Amino acid sequence: MDDRALRERIAGDMPRAIDELERLVRIPSMGHPGYDPANVRASAETTRDILNEAGVTDARLLELDGGHPAVFGEIPGPDGAPTVLLYAHHDVQPEGPIEEWDTPPFEPVVKDGRMYGRGAADDKSGIVVHAAAIRALLADGRPPVSIKVVVEGEEECSTEHLPQLVQGNADLLRADVAVIADGGNYRTGVPTLNSSIRGVTDIVVQVRVLPRAQHSGSYGGPIPDAITALARIIASLHHDDGSVAIEGLQRFEWTGMQIPEDEFREESGVLDQVELIGAGTLSDRLLAGPAVAVLGFDAPAIAGSSNQIVPFARARVSLRIAPGDDPVAARQALVDHLRSHAPWGVEVTFEGTLGFEAGHGHLVDTTRPASRAAMDALARAYGREAIEMGSGGSIPLVPMLTQTFPGIEILIWGAMDERSFIHSVNESVELSEVERITLAEALFLRNLGGVSEEAAARLER
Repeated sequence: MDDRALRERIAGDMPRAIDELERLVRIPSMGHPGYDPANVRASAETTRDILNEAGVTDARLLELDGGHPAVFGEIPGPDGAPTVLLYAHHDVQPEGPIEEWDTPPFEPVVKDGRMYGRGAADDKSGIVVHAAAIRALLADGRPPVSIKVVVEGEEECSTEHLPQLVQGNADLLRADVAVIADGGNYRTGVPTLNSSIRGVTDIVVQVRVLPRAQHSGSYGGPIPDAITALARIIASLHHDDGSVAIEGLQRFEWTGMQIPEDEFREESGVLDQVELIGAGTLSDRLLAGPAVAVLGFDAPAIAGSSNQIVPFARARVSLRIAPGDDPVAARQALVDHLRSHAPWGVEVTFEGTLGFEAGHGHLVDTTRPASRAAMDALARAYGREAIEMGSGGSIPLVPMLTQTFPGIEILIWGAMDERSFIHSVNESVELSEVERITLAEALFLRNLGGVSEEAAARLER
């Protein structure tokens, strides 16, 4: 089949893919503590059904002790053909402030070519891309490569069970290439192979000054309140120019594509008067260096507060680290910094959060054959040259795969774009991007075992 026929087949299948995405988005599959785990299981079961209906006839749940289920299935290819592992995740971030959504987060709405809803982009789009690409290939019979599919159920909420998922199922997941459909394009319509991800770790820091609250008139002055002490500790995380002040973290100069400041500001929506912090180019700061942020804060709310010295306060601090940095050492550096900057002898304690463990970053070797074939498939699907672009985010499964399967080639792409607002309100996905990345994936899988003459000529340039 030529590219045009495959393109037409996938275009004709898009109404089904959109329906599948709507089915998935309607399920509030938030795996964080406090949310109903039955919804994550329902999402896993729906994912299994979608894959079965696409032709992955043995798709099934992978149960994890104490965790949310993943989904796995496989389709054997010809003897000696490469094995490709297709990855996505079916759990989603919490919805955030409901009142800030333009439409209900779990009632998918299509407007101006985009589907809005939590998980529409991150990462339920990845599930339907895999299903649609598989359908397109199986219409011609046996696939040209062996295909395995794994859809994780805890990517957004925990890495506690990731070793059990990957290392505990190593024989099932073993592959030559992993296609991680949890990335996206630099801009709508600009085909992008994600060439790096940062590592991530976090910690909860607690400050205590009293065993219990005391009257602020009787004791205030000599005794500091915990919120003020914690605020001083948090303020120490950055230098005056906004660069990360934690010692011992790695950073390097980014030599790839540079991000223009005007495009970055427009994409992020940062207020016009807010200065961008840190040192080096934007790409250095986003892709090749650390970033630290306070994600949550526990202290008395203003409503109901009284005239008392607050005895304790807690903050969740997140640290992104450069690809290649050691996340365990980085977490310890964060702890050491927070402890050493505690003022006035206040008690400081630490605890891990939400099941997250320290996660490595990854630099993709885009000179390897699978990456070159992927760049060719992206260019043919989009009708323009593809670009390589790093990502400031983290995908914990990627380093786990490379540790478990030495030599595996990693590809990261997806249907997300600069307007997807993943992890925020009004998350959305451009449906034309779903169609084009599906075509790219089908082209890649079709040609991986035997690259066409046209593709081979392009790859040689």
